[in-house]
Amino acid sequence: MAQFLAAGLVVLVVVVVGTLQLSRHAADDEAVNDARATTELLATSVAQPAIPRGLAAGESGAVDRFDRTVLRRLLVGDVLRVKIWTAEGRIVYSDETRLIGDRFPLGPEELEVLHGGTSDAELSDLAEPENRFEKKDVSLLEVYTRVRSPEGEPLLFEAYYSAADIARQRQQIYHSFGPIALGGLLVLVAVTTPLLWALTRRLERTGRDRARLLETAADASESERRRIARDLHDGVVQDLAGTSYSLSAAARDPGTAPDMAQRLEPMAGALRSSLRSLRSLLVEIYPPELGADGLEAVLGDLVATAAPAGVHAVVEVYGVQGASDDAVRLVWRVAQEAVRNALRHAKAENLTVQVGTVGERLSLDVTDDGLGFDPHRQASGLGLRSLRDLVSEAGGRLDVRSSTGEGTTVHAEVPR
Repeated sequence: MAQFLAAGLVVLVVVVVGTLQLSRHAADDEAVNDARATTELLATSVAQPAIPRGLAAGESGAVDRFDRTVLRRLLVGDVLRVKIWTAEGRIVYSDETRLIGDRFPLGPEELEVLHGGTSDAELSDLAEPENRFEKKDVSLLEVYTRVRSPEGEPLLFEAYYSAADIARQRQQIYHSFGPIALGGLLVLVAVTTPLLWALTRRLERTGRDRARLLETAADASESERRRIARDLHDGVVQDLAGTSYSLSAAARDPGTAPDMAQRLEPMAGALRSSLRSLRSLLVEIYPPELGADGLEAVLGDLVATAAPAGVHAVVEVYGVQGASDDAVRLVWRVAQEAVRNALRHAKAENLTVQVGTVGERLSLDVTDDGLGFDPHRQASGLGLRSLRDLVSEAGGRLDVRSSTGEGTTVHAEVPR
């Protein structure tokens, strides 16, 4: 739960910071766009209809008529300066009359606007000679767009704004965006936090239910295996043992006819062989003497099937005295699954089962020198995955260490 909340808090901080940055950029764009919209409106609605013939040629009469007609309507709001340029870079009109007639080369952006009919905005370079009459301590934003003279000549209409006014407008826009964005995030947090809390609680309950079901299923399976093993041991195994002894005794009885004795002896041997196989099966199902004192013996019985398969198996058990029955049973289950997998799939020549004590834990290592596998590309079997959950539920851990051609080690540790 704490991890979910910490992750959610980090995500929230990232979203808040990102939202504020985006709001700031949006406010910047909006403030500049407002200046561009004002400039385009002045150019197309005020300046262009009032441009007289001869203004583009610099005729003084045309300049005077234009100045008397539109100057007060152009210097409105935040507009501080107006200039009209020809494509050759000659200023044909400005509210700063000392600039009229001066010629300065237009830059690539200005020529692009002049030919394309769009608009653009940039901070003014007050060091440029065209701006020599401006106050040096006041930053300006210049916005330019295209107008046409009555003769059809394209002219560049340029309006100047105070950068401080634009910044103030940007702040106003930003302050209107900020509460909306943060308010939306707070509403989102208020709505999602209870849902996240409920979802986390449900996941935790589901995990506990799953662990209980797994443990119950394992206990039920173990009980059933124990019952079957006990019934076989007390019934069929005892009957077969008694019958084998009787046949052997009858075969050795002097009163038995020799030909009958010869037939009885193989029958007794077959029964003894079947009895050994049945006892091995009983160990596989559930060891009758499973406990700390009998762990080494049952593990020895567990690996008894390795020799017929051509695998040299060794069992080493030390320091397990006093371990709980639950811990011993869990170790035996893991060993049983690991040995079974090694004999079925590893094609190993050697197999080692080691059980010991590390601190307050029982430690198990089942190691083979077989084919091995790449754990990153091939998952463990269902049996080991289920046992890993059981071991984890018991407070232990189970690891499978393997690599292709280097064999496999199944390592488990459980509380004693």
